[in-house]
Amino acid sequence: MASPNIYTDLNFKTQPVSSGTILDSSSARPKKTTIHKSNPGFPTLPFTSFVFFLLLAVLSSVSLNILFQMYSDLLEEKNSIKQLNHTKLDCIKDHTSEEDKVWGCCPKDWEPFSSHCYFIPTDAASWSKSEEKCSSMGAHLMVVHSPEEQDFITKILIRDASYFIGLSDPGHRQWQWVDQTPYNESATFWHPGEPNTDHKQCVILSHPYTRSSWGWNDIPCNNKQKSVCQMKKIYL
Repeated sequence: MASPNIYTDLNFKTQPVSSGTILDSSSARPKKTTIHKSNPGFPTLPFTSFVFFLLLAVLSSVSLNILFQMYSDLLEEKNSIKQLNHTKLDCIKDHTSEEDKVWGCCPKDWEPFSSHCYFIPTDAASWSKSEEKCSSMGAHLMVVHSPEEQDFITKILIRDASYFIGLSDPGHRQWQWVDQTPYNESATFWHPGEPNTDHKQCVILSHPYTRSSWGWNDIPCNNKQKSVCQMKKIYL
């Protein structure tokens, strides 16, 4: 019995229905599909997405911190402005006022004199803290411009207390007013023998029992005293 033939190389030919010509199957062989393998050195899509969202989270955090700081600054500024807004003004006619505005106004509980308003805080503090307190109300420690002004303010002060005014010595006995008004040695109200010590660099208005009138004397700036705040009138 004959053994069957075994073929190891087979070529299939396809014959079109409409033609009697037999075509070589090699000319119509289907194209191979190429499968692209990912490059191990190039980031895959999930890793790229992770990096993107990580960067987005970092940028969001930075933006939130910036916005929070801006909000904090705005809130602080708003609070400062709120402190400067006096809810009630007491006004009187002042025909000597500037720009034909006849109403000169001071905040409620402030005392008017000439073109200024005056306020005496109830608490005692150092010179710098007293100036900060006045500044928070849109004012500064009192600057004495004339004997009449000092006479006016001393009439509403308590004799047993002493009051910081806006005069200090930054060094070498170069006295300066807080509002940059020039210091005029011929228009001062020092008690006899004052100022007397270089390390006393701030000035109070006082009426010691040994003196017959109010006057100035220098003391250490960190002493706690009462104070007098001063601001310009508001003209309407």
